[in-house]
Amino acid sequence: MRALLPLALGDFRERARRPAYLAVLAASVGLAVVAVPARDAHWTVLQFGDWRGTYDSAYLGMVVALAGTVWLSLGGFYAVRGAVARDADSGVGGLLATTRLSTAAYLCAKFLSSLLVLASLLGVLALAALALLWARGESGTLDVVALLQPFVLIALPMVALTAAAALLFETIPLLRAGLGNVLWFFVWTVLVLGGQSPHAPLGGIGVADVVRSLGAALRAQGVDPHGAGEFSLGLTFVERPLRTFDWDGFEPTAAYVAQRLALAGIAVLVALVPAVWFARFDPARGHAPAQRQKQVAPAVVAPPAVFARPPVTPARTGRTGLRLLAGEARVLVRGTAWWWWAVTAALALLALCVTPATGVSRVLLPLSWIWPVLLWSRLGTQRGESGVDAFLAGYPRPARRRYAEWTAGVLLTAVAGAGAGLRAATCGDGPGCAAWACAVLFIPTLALALGTVSRTHRLFQAVYPPLWYLVVNGFAPLDFMGAIRDADGHPQGLSPTTLLLVTALLLGVIQAATARWPATLPGASPRGAKWLVRDRG
Repeated sequence: MRALLPLALGDFRERARRPAYLAVLAASVGLAVVAVPARDAHWTVLQFGDWRGTYDSAYLGMVVALAGTVWLSLGGFYAVRGAVARDADSGVGGLLATTRLSTAAYLCAKFLSSLLVLASLLGVLALAALALLWARGESGTLDVVALLQPFVLIALPMVALTAAAALLFETIPLLRAGLGNVLWFFVWTVLVLGGQSPHAPLGGIGVADVVRSLGAALRAQGVDPHGAGEFSLGLTFVERPLRTFDWDGFEPTAAYVAQRLALAGIAVLVALVPAVWFARFDPARGHAPAQRQKQVAPAVVAPPAVFARPPVTPARTGRTGLRLLAGEARVLVRGTAWWWWAVTAALALLALCVTPATGVSRVLLPLSWIWPVLLWSRLGTQRGESGVDAFLAGYPRPARRRYAEWTAGVLLTAVAGAGAGLRAATCGDGPGCAAWACAVLFIPTLALALGTVSRTHRLFQAVYPPLWYLVVNGFAPLDFMGAIRDADGHPQGLSPTTLLLVTALLLGVIQAATARWPATLPGASPRGAKWLVRDRG
């Protein structure tokens, strides 16, 4: 157990150097700025009807802590995932299997390192709240206890539960890959929405007692909390700036503190439960769930061949565009089970048969375009994750290969939503056809851009489900698929012009990233890689 803390700290330092940590860190700072808008802003994150609290230490700390709880329990999950898989891929897991480190100690170290990552992000949010108190505060006094108390009592137990869930998902074979990334979004939705209920187990996310305290403050100032409006936690647009009321902070009871401690204890138990089945990379205990077993064929030593001159391979000429596209399509859908295609066909048939047509755009079209999310997330990521970047760095036309991959994604999107597209065409729904066509271009472009920039499938799996969920729940400003219609049946979401413009910008990002592709050759400079391409050409 003496190696537990050094192992956790070393893993934390390794994670903190990764680009994903910096990305979540920057997003956390931006979240704090959004959570505390200017006085005349037309949006809010925390409100009680038409009212909000005065910007002082207690209210700013509570708002930023609650926003951080919601954000880090989602984005933090994707930021801390992959620690066990990295040990398996790098060979560190095999070394750990030869030590006396127990499985429980290993899991505890990984949990602590993930918790340190998320706690450091909470610390940045707390510093951002302090800066916002100076920049936008409406009260000149600083109360450090009132500012930090929500981060400790509300946010910290929730991020501990998030770190434990990420570790649990990594040790379950079915949830280790993309399915777990998508599933967590829906689990998070239930936790956040259900956790705001006053009847949630262990107080949920801890906001119910805060709502009662805010209601009591309104009542003390002569405002009926029931007449003021409903409590809302989440980004909300308001027609006019909210009115303010004074709130002295939240006084936690002993029962409330016990509930938060119990939630933290549950997080520890969730992190240690995998010790029952996790093999800790030990081949003597069978196939480790988190270790990628590889069958290595015995090496055959061939006698050295002697050539008078280097062998010359005759060049093949002809049109390779269709062959390249067919190859990219096969790579994109490889390993897809027959039942996946059966569900895709069933959704298409239902879209052609179901009446009225509004059920197609509102239900079946969103279902058709969430079903291939794991395949879309492969765009732009498979070469890096498979370790073949060095072999493809000398490809003479990297942009041609990249856009063949994009075309394969467009074809997959069109096939997945074919039923809804044919239904709109046969019904003479011109605006619906235009929205469908723009979405067919936009979705794979977004996937390829995120995959090319991040080199991991997790970013698209974290971004697309929330975007899809907003559309399903009727948030028209971000409707990219034409699912939300007005009384006349016309799409209310993003216009085709806007979608095409965003798609063009994303294609520009892909082109810029593809132009730098030769620089990814290990140990070679961009000039050396270009020389290699010319020499091979």
